[in-house]
Amino acid sequence: MKVPPALRQWTGALALGLALALPSGDALARKKDKDKEAVAETPYPSTYKPYPGRPTALVGATVYDGRGGRIDNGTLLFENGKLVAVGGSDLAVPDGYTRIDAAGKFVTPGVIDAHSHLGDYPSPSVDALADGNEATSPTTPEVWAEHSVWPQDPGFTRALTNGGVTSLMVLPGSANLMGGRSVTLKNVPSLTVQGMKFPGAPYSLKMACGENPKRVYGSKGQKPSTRMGNFAVDRQTWLDAKKYAKDEERDRDLANETLVGVLDGDILVQNHCYRADEMALVIDMAKEMGYKVAAFHHAVEAYKIGDLLKQNDICAAVWADWYGFKMEAYDAIPENAALLQKQGVCVIIHSDSANGIQRLNQEAAKAQADGRRIGIDIPDAEVVSWFTYNPAKAMGVADRTGSLETGKMADVVLWNGNPLSVYTRPEKVWIDGALMYDALDPKRRPVSDFELGQPGEGDVK
Repeated sequence: MKVPPALRQWTGALALGLALALPSGDALARKKDKDKEAVAETPYPSTYKPYPGRPTALVGATVYDGRGGRIDNGTLLFENGKLVAVGGSDLAVPDGYTRIDAAGKFVTPGVIDAHSHLGDYPSPSVDALADGNEATSPTTPEVWAEHSVWPQDPGFTRALTNGGVTSLMVLPGSANLMGGRSVTLKNVPSLTVQGMKFPGAPYSLKMACGENPKRVYGSKGQKPSTRMGNFAVDRQTWLDAKKYAKDEERDRDLANETLVGVLDGDILVQNHCYRADEMALVIDMAKEMGYKVAAFHHAVEAYKIGDLLKQNDICAAVWADWYGFKMEAYDAIPENAALLQKQGVCVIIHSDSANGIQRLNQEAAKAQADGRRIGIDIPDAEVVSWFTYNPAKAMGVADRTGSLETGKMADVVLWNGNPLSVYTRPEKVWIDGALMYDALDPKRRPVSDFELGQPGEGDVK
């Protein structure tokens, strides 16, 4: 087709105008990269630095490595914050190591809680300190749990001294379908939350299904007030996020940045969900929208769909026997964890409690005993993974902690007996090779600033 000269001039000018008005392909690519960097990076970076430690050898203990392995009369070496070697009695202790006789005692990786609200719902439990739920909209992916964490919460020190907890994931509460971003912390004293942030740990998006969102917002006369309303709001929000991701002229939007981070695989999903049928629907919704669930939390009916969870590589974070406090928690059974383990599912014992986090080892032992009563006898070494390696996996930090393997962070607990005994307590706890608690040394008993001079200062039950 021939084009008149005048029209060619006009179209040429138009093309030039459009070229000037629109970003080039390279500019668009740079903008996308910049937006992605904004999602992946954080303006509140970790300033955590390990406390000083010394080369240490634990000799003669029963070692559970967190991945199902057991070494009797074992030796564990760590130095410069890292695990150097794990072996038997023939493993030589290098010169310069502090040698600790651990005969008759047990060694495990540091305990990890994949579901905590410490710092966001701290002690004392008063309204002035309750900052764990932004219950003003059904979806608040724009809020970050770390902006509510109060580092002086005495719950952190109780979790360390009573429970051997070395890392934890603090999640927003479950009032909302999309509650916001999690933060993963090292359980160390710090004046700031940045000083506790686990270096390089990925964020997670806390989601919730079931009764909580529909009760909170239905009671306000707004959507969602039903389970179908829950899914409708979720699906539309994901569709809006996908549209945002494709918008090359977009302005930054904090909520959609979180959701796009999930769709890109940079942010994990931790989904509060109780009923088996509802978890199956969430799995389909995740496939429809193009994301993956890392773990279902409070999954009291997970035992009914163990095959589905295994097939989709989704962990089940459960309690030992906490159930019946609402309708969707009614059909729980204490054999849940054991049945899931038998089906090959990644099992996690989580707390969701400032008290429960102090006894995750005992909760795991209860779940083990319930399994044994129906003929499922899970070895102690495998049960230990429920509160060490498996939560680390769901949190995206299993390549750095959660098990006693050479090169990993020296997060270690020396127990004064079998950790699956109700009579056992942490004797010593190391975080990145630094001795953070020693039951035999009162000077190693951590006390937060808030507790100084208060009744029960540094109390250890």
